[in-house]
Amino acid sequence: MRQVVIVGASLAAVHAIEGLRGNGFQGDITLVGAETELPYDRPPLSKEALLAGPDREKLRLKEPDWYAAHGVRLCLGTAAAGLDTTAREVVLEDDRRLTYDGLVIATGSAARSLGSLAGLGRVHALRSISDTARLREELVPGRHLVVIGAGFIGLEVAATARRLGLDVSVVELAPVPLTRVLGDEAGGWFRDYHAENGVELYCGTALDHVEESDGGTKLTLRDGTVLAADVVVAGVGAAPATGWLEGSGVRVSDGVVCDSSLRTSVPGVVAAGDVARWHNPLFGEQLRVEQWLNAVEQGSHAARSLLGETGAFAPVPYFWSDQFEAKVRFVGRADGADRVEVRQTGDASMTALFGRDGVLRGALCVNAPRSLARYRQAVLNQVPWVDAAGVA
Repeated sequence: MRQVVIVGASLAAVHAIEGLRGNGFQGDITLVGAETELPYDRPPLSKEALLAGPDREKLRLKEPDWYAAHGVRLCLGTAAAGLDTTAREVVLEDDRRLTYDGLVIATGSAARSLGSLAGLGRVHALRSISDTARLREELVPGRHLVVIGAGFIGLEVAATARRLGLDVSVVELAPVPLTRVLGDEAGGWFRDYHAENGVELYCGTALDHVEESDGGTKLTLRDGTVLAADVVVAGVGAAPATGWLEGSGVRVSDGVVCDSSLRTSVPGVVAAGDVARWHNPLFGEQLRVEQWLNAVEQGSHAARSLLGETGAFAPVPYFWSDQFEAKVRFVGRADGADRVEVRQTGDASMTALFGRDGVLRGALCVNAPRSLARYRQAVLNQVPWVDAAGVA
């Protein structure tokens, strides 16, 4: 293998470069990215970078000279538009073609759109540095921000805006925040916590229609509630960025479908990060994980698989979120749980355990850092549910 192309200037891509060079690959590496920015850290965009305004240099994952030192040809500001797996060429949107022997797909995910908000000038998404910079200018104390969607990004934006002195309302279709991720019981804790910090939550309802005028945006909910907003953020989730792979032969189904070693349906092509949907033998199912640590570890593993290793990628997923004073940490999986136990451990702390098929499957720790490592090991060891209570 002489030429590797990595599509997606992402966290997973940077760690794929390190994995390739660290495991002896001496051929050419080309990094393709739709944005003109060097790869940067995205979790701060809804938290620290939104609070103070984004510092592009501080958010960079690596400095420019790092790419030169690793022999990486940068092809930024031009997205991939197609893939010819027969000719082994990546087709760019400006019609250039990049030949590869090995390909790493690390295009991440893109913000989902909500039809009723399309084309409105005061509506913001939050997926890039530019998005954060534009939104930060609008977060003026005393204004009213309405966030559509009570997922992690939506709640982080809500908490940051409250810290900046805005009135904040959150609209969520589900009965409580984060129900699709953590279920109703744990989600109820976040509902109460945000309410205690001055966030108005409208759960169990959705947008009916939206009107925009010079004076602001009027959002009418299905339950008849009318909200007058100065700023609106759409936090309705993200979808894997796979459109450019249409017709390529690379199998796609809610992400790029991979085996346990992150190889795709096409020889010489691997995937990593938010875009990858792979078989995790630890949980015995296909997973697609939008998490920082997952992107780091998958980038490295995908590089080794491209170079010929055959080991499975079978980690315990881990993610974090900071909301007001709550340090939220999660290990494992919560979806599909048939047993849930929520424990209030303090005024602003809690743990929640998730079990399935008689074993501990996941654990949520809020302001409870000492328990996290033990729960992670317990999930890895598939500790029986009846013994889970004694882990912490």
